Amino acid sequence: MTYELKTKETDNSVIEFIESVESPRKRDDAYQLLDIFTETTGYEAKMWGPSIIGFGKYHYKYKSGHEGDAPLVGFSPRKARFSLYFATGDSKREALLKEFGKHKTGKACVYINKVADINVDILKELINQSVSFLKNLYPE
Repeated sequence: MTYELKTKETDNSVIEFIESVESPRKRDDAYQLLDIFTETTGYEAKMWGPSIIGFGKYHYKYKSGHEGDAPLVGFSPRKARFSLYFATGDSKREALLKEFGKHKTGKACVYINKVADINVDILKELINQSVSFLKNLYPE
């Protein structure tokens, strides 16, 4: 039995997705995050699954044999708050998060309510750190 990934890169429009966000403030923040992630990574934004905006991609392969593709970094304007996707497992992440501003962390996500709550310079560092960490871990 092969495991089918739910979150795959699609050709759906990132702009159309952001325009579909109900809250005007959240939509403005999504555009701000889009600019920050695009400028910081140098990658074009792509939709991953129905609701994740991802930047770049890497191919992972676990010891179990499970493998797939995932964005290097990304975000999603969820109903309750924004989910930000960075690499886990890098010790630098925890230190950066201490300076990040108001957020919560989940297993693989960092959650924020709005861009005004965070330090954008630290966000850029988190993005860069995640991209370089994953590129070193999974070289092409």
